[in-house]
Amino acid sequence: MGGGTHRPTMDLLRSEPMQLVQLIIPIESAHRSISYLGDLGFFQFKDLNSEKSPFQRTYATQIKRCGEMARKLRFFKEQMTKAGLSPSTRSAMSDDVDLDNLEVKLGELEAELMEMNANHEKLQHSYNELIEYKLVVQKKKPYDSVMIDYGGIVFLFQAGEFFHSAQSIAAAKQREVEAQQRGEGSIDSPLLLEQEMVTDPSKQVKLGFVSGLVPREKSLAFERILFRATRGNVFLKQSVLEGSMTDPASGEKAEKNVFVVFYSGERARNKIVKICEAFGANRYPFTEDLSKQFQIITEVSGRLEELKTTIDVGLVHQTNLLQTIAYHFEQWSHLVKKEKSIYHTLSMLSIDVTKKCLVAEGWCPVFATNKIQNVLQRATVDSNSQIGTIFHILQTKESPPTYFHTNKFTSAFQEIVDAYGIAKYQEANPGVFTIITFPFLFAVMFGDWGHGICLFLATSYFIIKEKKFSSQKLGDITEMIFGGRYVIMMMALFSIYTGLIYNEFFSVPFELFGPSAYGCRDPACRDASTAGLVKVRATYPFGVDPKWHGTRSELPFLNSLKMKMSILLGVAQMNLGIILSYFNAKFSGNELNIRYQFLPQMIFLNSLFGYLSLLIVVKWCIGSQADLYHVMIYMFLSPTDDLGENQLFFGQKFLQIVLLLAALVAVPWMLFPKPFLLKKQHEERHRGQSYALLENSLDESDEMEVRHGSSSHEEFEFSEIFVHQLIHTIEFVLGAVSNTASYLRLWALSLAHSELSSVFYDKVLLLAWGFNNIFILMIGIFVFICATVGVLLVMETLSAFLHALRLHWVEFQNKFYEGDGYKFQPFSFASLDAEDE
Repeated sequence: MGGGTHRPTMDLLRSEPMQLVQLIIPIESAHRSISYLGDLGFFQFKDLNSEKSPFQRTYATQIKRCGEMARKLRFFKEQMTKAGLSPSTRSAMSDDVDLDNLEVKLGELEAELMEMNANHEKLQHSYNELIEYKLVVQKKKPYDSVMIDYGGIVFLFQAGEFFHSAQSIAAAKQREVEAQQRGEGSIDSPLLLEQEMVTDPSKQVKLGFVSGLVPREKSLAFERILFRATRGNVFLKQSVLEGSMTDPASGEKAEKNVFVVFYSGERARNKIVKICEAFGANRYPFTEDLSKQFQIITEVSGRLEELKTTIDVGLVHQTNLLQTIAYHFEQWSHLVKKEKSIYHTLSMLSIDVTKKCLVAEGWCPVFATNKIQNVLQRATVDSNSQIGTIFHILQTKESPPTYFHTNKFTSAFQEIVDAYGIAKYQEANPGVFTIITFPFLFAVMFGDWGHGICLFLATSYFIIKEKKFSSQKLGDITEMIFGGRYVIMMMALFSIYTGLIYNEFFSVPFELFGPSAYGCRDPACRDASTAGLVKVRATYPFGVDPKWHGTRSELPFLNSLKMKMSILLGVAQMNLGIILSYFNAKFSGNELNIRYQFLPQMIFLNSLFGYLSLLIVVKWCIGSQADLYHVMIYMFLSPTDDLGENQLFFGQKFLQIVLLLAALVAVPWMLFPKPFLLKKQHEERHRGQSYALLENSLDESDEMEVRHGSSSHEEFEFSEIFVHQLIHTIEFVLGAVSNTASYLRLWALSLAHSELSSVFYDKVLLLAWGFNNIFILMIGIFVFICATVGVLLVMETLSAFLHALRLHWVEFQNKFYEGDGYKFQPFSFASLDAEDE
């Protein structure tokens, strides 16, 4: 099985050979074995307890413990974030910390931190209440000026006119009511009239009052509700406090008003208290005795100083504790996540009937066999186990996972393929060809070596600073660009190459490879026309001759060149896809696909569009004026007619008839033989297996086959196979036409990019240059740079990228790529931090 191989083959064309392995691990070394396998990262465990719920598994208790520790760590992180601290990256990552000791330590730290938070909340609540109480007393204290410094906000109150003025007004109203009651009475409802006063007019009622603070946004509603609930039998006065203060209940900043409500009677007081509670108005006691007021202010001020000192000391202590936690946080967090993943993996293993060992099954690459055996042996030694782990390779018909050993350069290209679908096990991988074809097709649409240099400089920054960026948490867009930095680099290099072929530098041509092959017949020919140009030198050695740019025939010439080039590239890539389907069939030993799929597909595609590509090349070589549209159309409509002036070579008419007949024969060749041959093979296999079962009893391989759920006698639905083959044939025939036409997007986007670049250069930069004004020139340069970056370097790059992606996913990969596999996801500690983010 190649178990002696010590390193991956790095062969991207086929995925790494995989094997299904059974491990029999003693209980005493199970934890360490799984830990070492996680460090190695080459073993994908299968869940052998899938029928059990998470709570029925063997290690459910340990997983719950790790989850509880993870919750405590999240609580610590929230507290550190509130305190403005971040986990230290300098803490030494060590596995010497015992999980049981860590669990006790985390519990103690959580209890201590929660106690600190509770004490801080109580102290802060008392502090905020005393601040409000002091403001109420100061506001109602008569005949002096008061200034309070609260949290950096200075509250200034002018004395005298609040409480005593409100009290005098309320007393005057009361005397007026008593006078009216002693008189003949009134039809008006008197203020502060209670029912007991009506029954006994001579009774003197002492006014009570409620004072406190109410949120300013609720003050108007508070006043209305008081008036309606007491039918106007209260007197309310409010005063605005400048600045905002912390509300004791919510702990949030709020603007408030000081209020005092005078009332008469116990019923009115009860109503006022309930309304205050409903509106979140904090009530504070107040005395009319001036000496007691001064005493209260002195006591409150002293108490505030004590609370402030206590709160500051508590915050310092809490900060020191959080700094200690922050220093060890990354180490603890990594250990908890590591232990949780180990126990989660252990819960996927089945326990032996003797309760002395665990049985694991999983996939691993063949090249990692020795490494896995070595770490299992080391785990046995380190855990002082008397029995080693048994490593047994199982035979199975189950499809293995797909694993490509990529590096930082090839991984981004492989991700492009994986986004379409994970390759089937050892299926030909399009990622190998994507490394070249993807950036090249992008560059065909983006060909400008000036824009290519700009892209290359931008991506070079990410490549040079990749160590810095890889250790930082980036935004979504920046992370996406950084992940594809090598893809963008290849796109930029190929864009420089195709830009040199198109001879465009921000739409400006240059004579980089020598002078133009054409010159003016006389000085009057400089009118942007090729009519006055004659060939005076040898053909321009590389790319488009610079004289074509700016002439009246530039657009027809470039249209013809890029359209034909797009067809050639498209037919070449589709042929590559069909050839890869041959290698897939050859690798899997499927002769039917070679004979009845690969051959007719090659014949059909090249009889039509391969022939068209041949005509394009021949026309370029001999300089013919033949109309290829006419040739291809009448190849189907009138294949026996003479070609006349459209004939490019001798025997063309006979060749067209042969190719047309070959294309017609290829369609039933694809459709009919394969379903009937599959049916015949199935009948022969079924008959042969029946005889074999009579002669031989079930052996170990049969037991393994039954165990993994594979069935030898699956029903063969001929109609389903035939319909599937019919759909596949129609899809290929129609797709050959539509896919070839789809490659014309290379021509369309290349032309659009070139014309946009030319418009920005001519209508912005040159137009601003023509004004001979430095201010207008600066504006023109700024607009040109913004248009180039925003439209050509961002939008056009994204557009060309998406079109190149479409050409690979649809036109190229559907010729051979099934993409119905599943990815190899080994148990590895290296992925813990990435999954957490």
